[in-house]
This record gives sequence, C-alpha cells and structure tokens, in this order.
Amino acid sequence: MKTKLVYGVGTNDADYTVKPRVNGKQVHCPFYQKWKDMLKRCYCPKYQAKQPTYIGCIVSSEWLVFSNFKAWMETQDWKDKHLDKDLLVPGNKTYSQKMCVFVDSVVNRFLTDHATAKVKWSLHLSFHNENNKFRAQCCNPFTKRQETLGRFTSPDEAHEAWRARKHQLALQLADSQTDPRIANALRTRFLTKVLEAA
Repeated sequence: MKTKLVYGVGTNDADYTVKPRVNGKQVHCPFYQKWKDMLKRCYCPKYQAKQPTYIGCIVSSEWLVFSNFKAWMETQDWKDKHLDKDLLVPGNKTYSQKMCVFVDSVVNRFLTDHATAKVKWSLHLSFHNENNKFRAQCCNPFTKRQETLGRFTSPDEAHEAWRARKHQLALQLADSQTDPRIANALRTRFLTKVLEAA
C-alpha cells in the first residue's frame, strides 16, 4: 500500500506506529516529530509565510526518508534540544547530516538574534529621532536581559558594537558546550566584522 508523502516530499518508512496512544492519549515519537518539523519548515507554505527565513531551505534527499534521519538522530545528543542547520556553516539552507547539529535552548535563542541581524532596525538596532542616533542592543544569554551598548552616528557603528559584544558572549557560551563542533562554531561565528547590505 502506497503511503501519503509527508509535506509532499517525505517518506515515513517507520516499521512502528509513530503516533501511538498511551493511556488513551496520543503521543508522538520524538524522532518522527523532529523529522516532521524539519520538513514543515522547508515545505509548508503556510509555515514559511509566518517564518520567511525558511524560504529556500531544503532537506537532503537522504533525510527525506524518515529511517535515515532517525538513524542519524539516534547517534546525537538530542534530548531537549533544537535541530540547527546553520551554526556549523553560516547561511546554510540544507538540512543534512554534515550540516546539522542539536543545540540547547540557550544557544538556539542566542543564534536567533543573529538570524535577523541583516534586517535593518530590528532586534539589535534602532534609530532614535530625538538625538539622530542609532542604539545597539544585545541580549545576554546568561542574564537573559537586553544590554544597551550605546548610541552611534551610523548603523554600521551600531552594528559593529553589537557584533563585538555578541562575540564576547559567544566565547563564554562556547566554554559551556560539550560538543566541540558547537564550541568551535560559536567561537568563530561573530569573530569578523560583517557590514550590512545597504
């Protein structure tokens, strides 16, 4: 019997029920849920309308088959963590075994700030009409508070202040990581100055 493709692309070849009922309540296989969520981010137009940063993202042909993704996930430290596709390779748009890693919620939130950094006047940068200055802010992952980094005459100066502080925090965050791939990626993620496009 031919099964329906998940989000039109994914093959669920599990030899067990991925959404069984336990004590009358439906539960989800954690491997299947991570796989399905990944497909949703890449192939669900409604989701991408709300989260446009995922437009253009794809899943490798190998991972379009559930059992392949599950076999990889079983070798990872994944519990209570988020699947990340672009920490190891900034700007990566493909979910694959080589490009992905599981990160904890602190790292995930820390990277989300950077994910929208190219959008002017968002999250880390704002313009104040009263003094014609740009204010830079950065969320500290340890205190969970927004830090005001100062006011600057240009968006590039404000962005550089944000980047420098982000790099300091990334170095501290890297020291708490048990996965060397994550630690190394954090240490270099905000290392160099990247000017925003005009």
